[in-house]
Amino acid sequence: MAIRRLDVTDKAKELIKDLVEKHGELMFYQAGGCCEGTQPQCFEKGGYYPRMNDALIGYAEGFPFWVDRDLFEYWKHAHFTLDVLDGFGPGGFSLETPLGKTFKVHYRLFSEDELADLEPVQRNE
Repeated sequence: MAIRRLDVTDKAKELIKDLVEKHGELMFYQAGGCCEGTQPQCFEKGGYYPRMNDALIGYAEGFPFWVDRDLFEYWKHAHFTLDVLDGFGPGGFSLETPLGKTFKVHYRLFSEDELADLEPVQRNE
């Protein structure tokens, strides 16, 4: 079985469930830009359009988690764990912001064995 690139904490799963009840289907996008930094953003499905060659690294509770193509090149050797914190992050466009929450990603480098058996990445065409 291939090694996942993305996991989700229980606390983030709870928040995703609440957001789905309020907004319906979701999507996640993690940019490498200036305004939101590298904070993952949560949108209603179709509320953001990934760019050419952005990377779909996995699914957070069944919803796609896209990473900016340039940021992915930097972090392609790392596992992402989606978490949530109380408070406001640097971005204000994400659906959890009005709830006083912010999604956050914890990173760890894959081991050599894990790198040899990673799930494939889907690129936006």
